[in-house]
Amino acid sequence: MSDLQIRNLRPEEIIIAIDWAAAEGWNPGLADAACFAIPDVQGFFVGEIDGEPVATVSCVNYDDRFAFLGFYIVRERFRGAGHGLRIWNAAIAHAGTRIIGLDGVVAQQDSYKKSGFQLAYANIRYGGVVTTPPKPSAEVVALDKIPFAIVEADDATVFPARRSAFLRAWINTPGHVGRALLRDGGLAAWGVIRPCRTGYKIGPLVADDRAAAEAVMQALLGSAGGGEVFLDVPAVNPAAIALAEELGLKPVFETARMYTGPIPPLRIDRVFGVTSFELG
Repeated sequence: MSDLQIRNLRPEEIIIAIDWAAAEGWNPGLADAACFAIPDVQGFFVGEIDGEPVATVSCVNYDDRFAFLGFYIVRERFRGAGHGLRIWNAAIAHAGTRIIGLDGVVAQQDSYKKSGFQLAYANIRYGGVVTTPPKPSAEVVALDKIPFAIVEADDATVFPARRSAFLRAWINTPGHVGRALLRDGGLAAWGVIRPCRTGYKIGPLVADDRAAAEAVMQALLGSAGGGEVFLDVPAVNPAAIALAEELGLKPVFETARMYTGPIPPLRIDRVFGVTSFELG
């Protein structure tokens, strides 16, 4: 273990963690690396042995109260030597006294509990090809037509911290497409679709109800023009699960959303699609 050197990944090196995540089957977005660097450039770590990367982890500090941990990967031939624990501890130390969230593989849930994490709920990735033609709605508009302050305030109802810079980049990154539904003059639903290593992911997808979520999702699907699509759904939102199943999507992966302490009350019933398993 003494041979392991831990340092921060530079923004241009975050692609290392992205590529490893792809190799693990997590299917990251094509532009994720640039967006992920925005909230906390010091939040990405690599462990090296003789200059060779052997382990990664991220712990992104969103504000002085909340952080989110992801990209916890040790290359297979280096596992079992304690490298994972050392880089994990570096990430936890970076968070300081903040509450930390993560989406962990279910098999590691007991290990995370030993570090103080407690299960909040499961997230389920649904995937497949939607064969029914999208149904356009005249009330759906481009997300960038909505004043950003309105979107930001709505996001604060479903995420434990303000993430303004990240959210702005996520919406405006080339290749990402955002749509929103206006109802009675207010924002009823909004979401973003992005190209991934395989197909597309929709996330976030935030809505007042299933009908609003479906209208935005249909518009996002229409912008993609077909192919595989993935939606990460909180298992505690039955309306979101029903929407995914009605569109013919099937469960392909599951994570355990866990926190180290209390977070502000959130409207999980409005979350029809999680932004990212890596950054929350």
